[in-house]
Amino acid sequence: MKTILTGNYAVAEAVKLSRVRVIAAYPITPQTTIVEMLAEMVERGEIDAEFVRVESEHSALAVVYGSSLAGLRSFTATSSHGLLYMYEMCWWVSNARIPLVMAVVTRTIGPPWNIHTDHTDILTLRDSGWIVAMAENAQEALDLTIQGFKISECVNLPFAVGLDAFVVSHTAEVVDIPEQDLVDSFLPERKQAYVINPEEPIAVGGIAQNELVMKLRFDMAKDMERSKEVIREVGDEFGRTFGREYGLVERYMTEDADFVVVMSGAWCGDAKEAVDVLRERGIPIGLLKLTYLRPFPKEELKEFKDREVLVVDRSFSMGHKGILGLEVGNVLDCKNVIAGLCGVDMGVKDFVEMFNRFATGEIRDVEWWLK
Repeated sequence: MKTILTGNYAVAEAVKLSRVRVIAAYPITPQTTIVEMLAEMVERGEIDAEFVRVESEHSALAVVYGSSLAGLRSFTATSSHGLLYMYEMCWWVSNARIPLVMAVVTRTIGPPWNIHTDHTDILTLRDSGWIVAMAENAQEALDLTIQGFKISECVNLPFAVGLDAFVVSHTAEVVDIPEQDLVDSFLPERKQAYVINPEEPIAVGGIAQNELVMKLRFDMAKDMERSKEVIREVGDEFGRTFGREYGLVERYMTEDADFVVVMSGAWCGDAKEAVDVLRERGIPIGLLKLTYLRPFPKEELKEFKDREVLVVDRSFSMGHKGILGLEVGNVLDCKNVIAGLCGVDMGVKDFVEMFNRFATGEIRDVEWWLK
C-alpha cells in the first residue's frame, strides 16, 4: 500500500510491522512524533506491545536493555542531547550483545540551542559497537528499520537508524508500506543468543577478568565485520521480497566516473540531482552514498582508489577533517568539504557549484562551505 508519510511516521509503521513487544519513550524534538504515533498505535490495539513512559533518555535505553535481554523485540528513539544523555547505556547495550533498534533523528548538539540537522550526534556511536545506518528518505527510514531488527538479531549487536532532522523526519512523501504477511515471512519470531532464563542463569555486565573483557571486545569486532555479509544478505532478501535492494553503499553513476563524491544521509537526494546537472555538462562525476557508517564499507571504498574522491561531511572532528573525511581518508586519498552543520541548508545549486569546483581542481584539501 502506498500512502503519504513523514519519515518519523514511516519509522513508527516499520516498528508496528516488525511486531515489537516493548517500546520505551522519552520525547525530544525532532524525534517525538515517532513515539507519539507508536503510543497511539498501542492505545488503539494495533500493536501488541508494552509502551513504557520513562523520565529520561538514559532510562529509555535502560528499559529496552532489560526487555531485550528478556527475549522481547524492543525499540526506542532519541536525538541529539537525548543520545548523549543515554550514551553510558549505549555501551552497556552493545557490550552486553543486546539486539534492538533505535531511531536517531540527527540534530545539532548545543549550545547554542539548535534543533536542526547535522550528523554529529549519531556519529558519537561509531566506536561503541552499534551498527549505524543512515536513511536518505522516508522509504529508506521504513525499510532500514525493518531490516535493522533482522540484522541486529543475527549478529547480537544493537542497530541505530539515522534520519536527518526535519528534512526526513517531518517531510511527507509517498511511502510503500509492505503487507504484514510479507514482513512476517521476512522477519520471523526473534531468536537471540543471550536471554535471561531462570532455568539457566547467566551473568550480564558483571566484573570480569581483564583478559576476558578484551576477548569479548575482540569477539564484538569480529561480529561487526561479519555483519557486513549479513547486511548484504539481508538487503538482497529484502529486495527479493519487497523489490527494493539494499547494501552497505549505493552507487549512483559511478561506473564510468572520474570524480566520485562520498556522502551519507538525506542530502544525497540533492547531490544526485547535482550529479545529473554536471553529467549534462559532460563532467564524468558520480555519487557513492554510504548507507552504513558501521560497519564501515572499506571494501566498497577501495573500488575507487584510482579515482578523484571528495567527501562531503555534515560533521567535524576537532582535528583536520570531517569525521567521514577522516574515515574515508584511512582507506584512500580524498578531499573533504565540511558543510551543512547546524541545519544550514544545502541545495542542488550548492552541490553543483561544489562538485564543479572539485572536478576543476579548485578544492585541494579541506574546505568549509560557509554561507
